[in-house]
Amino acid sequence: MSQTHFPLDEEKLPFSIPKDEKPREKILKLGQKITDRVPAKLRPLTAEDPEYWGLAGIVTDEMADVALKMKVRKPMTLPQLVKVTGKPAQELEPLLQEMSNVGLLEYNWENERREKQYVLPMFVPGSAEFFNMKQQQIDEHPEVTAFFERMTFLPLEHITAMVPPGGAGIGMHVIPVEQAIQTENRSVDVEHISHWLDKYDGKYAASPCSCRMSRAKLGEGCGDDPEDWCIGVGDMADYLVETNKGHYVDRDEVLRILKRAEDNGFVHQITNIDGENKIFAICNCNVNICNALRTSQLFNTPNMSRSAYVASVTTENCVACGRCVEYCPAGAVRLGQKLCTKDGPVEYPRQELPDRVKWGPEKWDINYRDTNRTNCHDTGTAPCKTACPAHIAVQGYLKMAAQGRYTEALALIKQENPFPAVCGRVCNRRCEDACTRGKIDQAVAIDEVKKFIAQKDLDAATRYVPPIQPPSNRGGFDDKIAIVGAGPAGLSCAFFLAKKGYKPTVFEKNARPGGMLVYGIPSYKLEKDVVDAEIEVLRQMGVEIRCNVEVGRDVTLDELRAQGYKAFYLAIGCQGGRMAGIPGENAEGVTTAVKFLHRVSEDETTPVKGRAVVIGGGNVAIDVARSCLRCGVEEVAMYCLEQENQMPASPEEIAEARQEGAAIHCGWGPSRILEENGKVTGVEFKRCVSVTDANGRFAPVYDEKDTMTVPCDRVFMGIGQSIQWGGLLTGSTVQLGGGGRAQADPLTYQTAQPDVFVGGDVYTGPSFAIDAIAAGKQGAVSIHRFVQPNTSMTIGRDRRQFIELDKDNAVLTGYDTAARQYPAMDGCIDHARSFRDAHGTLTEEQVKTETARCLGCGASVVDPNKCIGCGICTTKCEFDAIHLSRELPDCSNMVRSEDKFKAILPYMLKREMKIRFGKKEK
Repeated sequence: MSQTHFPLDEEKLPFSIPKDEKPREKILKLGQKITDRVPAKLRPLTAEDPEYWGLAGIVTDEMADVALKMKVRKPMTLPQLVKVTGKPAQELEPLLQEMSNVGLLEYNWENERREKQYVLPMFVPGSAEFFNMKQQQIDEHPEVTAFFERMTFLPLEHITAMVPPGGAGIGMHVIPVEQAIQTENRSVDVEHISHWLDKYDGKYAASPCSCRMSRAKLGEGCGDDPEDWCIGVGDMADYLVETNKGHYVDRDEVLRILKRAEDNGFVHQITNIDGENKIFAICNCNVNICNALRTSQLFNTPNMSRSAYVASVTTENCVACGRCVEYCPAGAVRLGQKLCTKDGPVEYPRQELPDRVKWGPEKWDINYRDTNRTNCHDTGTAPCKTACPAHIAVQGYLKMAAQGRYTEALALIKQENPFPAVCGRVCNRRCEDACTRGKIDQAVAIDEVKKFIAQKDLDAATRYVPPIQPPSNRGGFDDKIAIVGAGPAGLSCAFFLAKKGYKPTVFEKNARPGGMLVYGIPSYKLEKDVVDAEIEVLRQMGVEIRCNVEVGRDVTLDELRAQGYKAFYLAIGCQGGRMAGIPGENAEGVTTAVKFLHRVSEDETTPVKGRAVVIGGGNVAIDVARSCLRCGVEEVAMYCLEQENQMPASPEEIAEARQEGAAIHCGWGPSRILEENGKVTGVEFKRCVSVTDANGRFAPVYDEKDTMTVPCDRVFMGIGQSIQWGGLLTGSTVQLGGGGRAQADPLTYQTAQPDVFVGGDVYTGPSFAIDAIAAGKQGAVSIHRFVQPNTSMTIGRDRRQFIELDKDNAVLTGYDTAARQYPAMDGCIDHARSFRDAHGTLTEEQVKTETARCLGCGASVVDPNKCIGCGICTTKCEFDAIHLSRELPDCSNMVRSEDKFKAILPYMLKREMKIRFGKKEK
């Protein structure tokens, strides 16, 4: 029992723990006196024990002399201490104050005479925490952070499975979000935060979070501003203020702090060592750093933390939006499916509990911070959410639109995508490709509904500007962030950084922001004012956009560093075209598709005379052909290697191009450009018999004997795009890979130069706007973690991994039989020749009809064995689908620490009987 299963790996610490060659006897005695770690009570301590080195750097021998005269958690007044120490009051009182300042002692006035009395606290909650409440003390004695970590682990690892509901007076206790239990008529006072605020009315102090600060020093910070998350109440408030660990706040500020905590998904906890009539703190805990929540999560013993409440889902109301999953600190909620399978309803697994089985390290989850971020059960969830690169809550916003809650639907979309109006027009709609409804007739017109919802963004009076919700009680963050490139990836990164409380600066070399949304997508598909309207939202959120500034030419990364920028997100896209590498391609009249589209975006009157040939089969090539028809070309023909069913372009784009008059010839590749007097006169093609090899790699094979010549006056190369780095990376250690793409970590997007992150096409190669938008959000997550000191880039990070349910095994019955709805075209616009977008929007009636076609595939599933009853999930649900109920009343039994074994022993004996003689579960 004396051996720990997870010893401290000191080699991995970012600092060295000082070890005395000759231990100080008084510190050894004091460490053994305070500790509640059984092995340390039964044998002499050494300099290797955390009880020694955790105290040695902070506590002087004079302090230890006084502390050794005290009993743990037994208050003593100054006269009493004068008597037992023999020190005069005028000498002793300043020493006691210094012992309190460093955190070895606490004090209160909890006696009939309201006389100040000093207390030698336990280590946790107690002095190990107090040691970690001043940043200067942590910086001077970093070993106290490891001491705090060890004291929340070693005393508990062998007993957590034996702790009964209520926690037995050990540590902290989850207290639910107040609004989540307001309608619960069986609740008791101690379960309400308002009860404790009333009890200590007017005596509150906000102090830094010792877990956040200590974990950061250990290199495992969470990125939160640590200030003011812990609320001392009653006499503890005075102690915190008088020892320079906190400051007084009024009740309104306490409520604001609690609300910020709930906004950020932090768990409310109260101290649980003094019985049901006393607490001394309310903490707002981030599971990624909280040592108290760790006791239940790592050991898989929820009794250590949980409240009396358990969450449950009303499945018929749930739309698998995933908000509860994203914020659940315990990983108790995961996405599953609502549809029944051909084998019956899906049965979801539950976490095993220690009440009936032997419990050891094999049952623990040392990586709980990561596994708790699992989004989905293995059997899968809604295909639309799974297929979307940004994993937007499609089912959720369809339901809101069906209910007429359009602004709320827009807000839900913007949890993942700041450009719904843009994507409603140009997304490649992978959600629709995956839609289960397509197994019956046609997929739900998801994008058309999104476009309808996002119309609100086009009007300044109705657009939705998300609230700024930084994980801070001091407003936003002042760290300067530079984003290079105002395309969808860069702007998405800026958007999500702004939501976190930053004011990033976006540098764009072109005259207007938007990147390829403006300079690569023709206006007949995406009007520029749509892009401008959604970018204006970013400006209202505090994003600064500087156009006509090319980083690498007008200013360098090093110069920006000198200006105080702490991190860089490079998202310049693939703004260059590619040539085919064939004879004649330098002739006048030959240009790349990207260059042509950029020119037309700036001047829609750009003339294209004569006959044009477009080489390529993707959407960009289609855009060129259709733009040529609007620029006055006599005729335009496309030639591509692929057969039509293999063309990268979408079927809708191909159909529209043909309808407008473009000819499409499949299975041909260019062999040379014909020219006369330096000007193009035609293209010679050869038959392509296959595009890829047996492994699917691009390796075209031609029939050199089967050729044809196509006369023309213009040739547009739409066969690929390139990255034009210019001088951006000069002096940088960023490494480039194939195609000139930046190499970076696939999770964090961090490059070989630590302060440089990349995203979008410069990392993936040419892709779609929604891919870039998704990458931008992850870039923002990484940059926030990077600029906040000592924050882990990966711990507790949502990997955004989803699994599609088995549509072939789903029972599809009872669905609405309406046909898919289509928007009307604007008859006043010549959709074949105008650059104006003639595509209309669904009517409100059509939206009601279309959203009724959704089969509602997904739903959240709660594992009650993992739920800790914090209620955070209820604050995120906008569908009245998840609630708390008082299923575990014994979890509200609060006992004094001194009585913990009175609570543990009966439970331990009952548990042992169940293990030995209970019925084994199959």
